[in-house]
Amino acid sequence: MAHDVAGNGAPMLLLHSGVCDRRMWEPQWATLTTSFRVVRPDLRGFGETPLPAERFSFAADIVELLDFLEIERACIAGSSLGGRVALELASSAPERVERLILLCSALRGFPSTPDADAFEAAEEAMFESGDLDGAVELNVRTWLGPEADDATRELVRVMQRRAFEVQVAAEEGPEQPEMTDTPVEPANILVPTLVVSGGTDMDQFQAVAAHLAEAIPDAQHVPLDWAGHLPSLERPEAVTELIADFCTEA
Repeated sequence: MAHDVAGNGAPMLLLHSGVCDRRMWEPQWATLTTSFRVVRPDLRGFGETPLPAERFSFAADIVELLDFLEIERACIAGSSLGGRVALELASSAPERVERLILLCSALRGFPSTPDADAFEAAEEAMFESGDLDGAVELNVRTWLGPEADDATRELVRVMQRRAFEVQVAAEEGPEQPEMTDTPVEPANILVPTLVVSGGTDMDQFQAVAAHLAEAIPDAQHVPLDWAGHLPSLERPEAVTELIADFCTEA
């Protein structure tokens, strides 16, 4: 699994969204690595980590990476898909999780909404017609809030295209990758948890955040009125401070 690791201090793991790869954490990297030992991997099917031919589990991959780096426990921040993976890790290997920060997190099996269904239908239609450029632009428009600048939009454009290319290559291979389902029961997550939602994010993700904030015992909910789906890219300094502060709370 491709990854970067830098810094000294308490271990911190940054898990990227499904629109991005580990490069999404570049705005946080320099600051967080001054106080923490920070790891940012590319999940399977993203960035420089290809999809495997065999069945795999995101959570098991993370445990293997932590073992390789000799990290017993880490403060984990996950964005969207990365939040879902963090939840799966907290459910399947709670002893590896010190704290959780869920940024506009996904949650497998959560009921969809009409807006989410419409997005998926539009994206699928573009794939079927071979309009990869259109699918990339749809994702950039959908997931970035109004405060994202042109450079941020271009970075997301590049990362999303790379994810599509990796996934299309896997689909064209002789073996189709399959993912092991890792059940999540939020009520059983007992580590300190910060749930962050974006005021302009898609309604489904706002509903997921509300559910997690209520279901996870003693979770804190921080709604960011200004944010879309990727607040760490939209107001990097604010989210960097939020992550650092929560991971250093006594």
